[in-house]
Amino acid sequence: MDLFQAMRIFVRVADSGSFTAAAQATNLSTAQVSRLVSDLETHLQARLLQRTTRRVSLTAAGAGYLEHCKQILLEVENAGAEASGAHLTPRGRLRVHSIIGVGSQLLAPLAARYRERYPDVQLDLTLSQRLPDLLAEGHDVVITLSTGLPDSELVGQHIADMHSVVCAAPSYISVHGVPASPEQLTEHRCLRLVDPAFPEDWIFTVDGEPRAIRPQTTFQVNVAEAIALAAEAGMGICLLPDYVAARSLARGSLVRLLPEQRPHRKGIYALYPSRRYLDAKVRTWVQFLQAEIPEALEQTTAILDDPMYWAQGSDAAPR
Repeated sequence: MDLFQAMRIFVRVADSGSFTAAAQATNLSTAQVSRLVSDLETHLQARLLQRTTRRVSLTAAGAGYLEHCKQILLEVENAGAEASGAHLTPRGRLRVHSIIGVGSQLLAPLAARYRERYPDVQLDLTLSQRLPDLLAEGHDVVITLSTGLPDSELVGQHIADMHSVVCAAPSYISVHGVPASPEQLTEHRCLRLVDPAFPEDWIFTVDGEPRAIRPQTTFQVNVAEAIALAAEAGMGICLLPDYVAARSLARGSLVRLLPEQRPHRKGIYALYPSRRYLDAKVRTWVQFLQAEIPEALEQTTAILDDPMYWAQGSDAAPR
């Protein structure tokens, strides 16, 4: 027995006072309507309707059950309407996971603007350096870095591209000088960002070919912002994501080295489970990031390519 169907038929019979009228309203036969109500009574072990040849009336148990049925069916209808409309109107809790740098430097500053546009969405942002199991951990969207579309059963949407920047503090440069080529980095103290998205070797382009350089590492940490702070303290040369480096360059706490180089180009991707019946809050969040993050990175590029932020001796034109 379809319990919800039987409850709907019972409500129809009770409201109309007739099996025949309920049958006509639901495109069923009178016998089918009678059978569904009888099956419901058997299921409940209670008599819901008094039947005579002239009229149908509710029993005391039936009157109480009728009110519960109407409330339950209304809740089911509302739940169905909300679920079917989820792909139309952004609302509810949007759970986003992001790697720390992208989340803190790019997503967090944009969160307020997204909420202004979609005030019915509650945005929950979780930051870590690992790639989570999206389905098992209950995230709606994961923002990550990759050299290409991640090999995943998830849907991947490209958001923007970024690259890395070689930087050091003016205090370090004043003592140790400016490396004139990637190879000279091996003669300097360097700081390493420990992250699966950033390999141990620093990959540069030399004479049109990729060249792997493994600098001497004197300090390593797994968060780009911490590397930036260590570099600002004069600990050594670092390789920073462009969106992290730009802030330190603009403050003057770091200067750019080897400005002709744009190593470690990667894509920022949004991952989510399925395109089918895509929830409106997921769709609008991804579309919002695709519009806003490239614009934010353009402002970053303007800082990176401005010679005023380069170390003395770094006079090559950026490519």
